[in-house]
Amino acid sequence: MFQFFVNAEGGLTVAGYAVCVAAGLVLFLLAIIFAGKGSEKNKMTTRQLVFCAMAMALAFVTSYIKIFEMPWGGSVTLCSMLFIVLVANWYGVKAGVLVGLAYSILQFIQEPFVLSFFQVCCDYFFAFAALGIAGFFAKQSNGLVKGYIAAVLARGAFHSLGGYLYWMDYMPENFPQSLRSIYPIAYNYSYLLAEGIITVAILMIPAVAGALNQVKKTAVS
Repeated sequence: MFQFFVNAEGGLTVAGYAVCVAAGLVLFLLAIIFAGKGSEKNKMTTRQLVFCAMAMALAFVTSYIKIFEMPWGGSVTLCSMLFIVLVANWYGVKAGVLVGLAYSILQFIQEPFVLSFFQVCCDYFFAFAALGIAGFFAKQSNGLVKGYIAAVLARGAFHSLGGYLYWMDYMPENFPQSLRSIYPIAYNYSYLLAEGIITVAILMIPAVAGALNQVKKTAVS
């Protein structure tokens, strides 16, 4: 059954693309439903739809703007994770997780590679859904920055798990023998933390922080 959706090269078949698109739409609509539960009589659902769609579109576009690309997947992008984190910060964990899941399907369609179903879950679905945990910090002081850092660490944990289970054979031969046990962690967090540092530095700029606060007021008002 799995081969019906995946070709011999590890990419998607036509049926696989169709299922991914349908699943992405369903997850996105569920995110809007959960986001709307916090508003009075769900009056702001249309606005939430627009903001969630904009955030996911910006995440997808900026994921193509790569400052540095790793040889076996992963890259430092122009703050692409931030836009999914913003949804969680605006509308809560459930909406953030579901938008992250919908976004993971876009990422999977963009660059699909399949070794097994659980590998796909670790590298795509679980990893990007984990960005939604940023919503736990939304009401704290500097909640966006704290949530973003937690989200990056959580995403890295799932990529690292997939690395231990499926990608150890791709370890460079010149990688120090004494550090082989931490190779998946070192590999995945190298690019995630680099992007994280850049993004946090941008978030700490007063003008950027002020602008995002105004956007949040508009998104949740």
